[in-house]
Amino acid sequence: MAAWAKAPDFADQPARRAEVRAQTVIDKQRYLEDGLTALRCQACRSEVLVRKSSSHQTSVQWLGDPAGLCPVFAELRANGLGPGRPDSCPNLERTIQWAVDEGVLEIPE
Repeated sequence: MAAWAKAPDFADQPARRAEVRAQTVIDKQRYLEDGLTALRCQACRSEVLVRKSSSHQTSVQWLGDPAGLCPVFAELRANGLGPGRPDSCPNLERTIQWAVDEGVLEIPE
């Protein structure tokens, strides 16, 4: 009985399998790392990596536990709120907007 898989594993096609794996490395680089800009919050000086994909979409990559780096998230954790509540820190949001306004972060056209 064959096992179900979301995508083929190309076990019988070693060359194709190697191509897929190589493309996966490229895709991970593109979607998870490319275009990120280091930015320090103007309020607490926490450093994050930020990418603006559009005027409405912002990616933030924390370089550690947000509650360990940001006093806003630390207070939320102390009050029993978990990750994603709120989605972001208002101080960091203001810093990101400043970076866009000053041309530090670009929004692709």
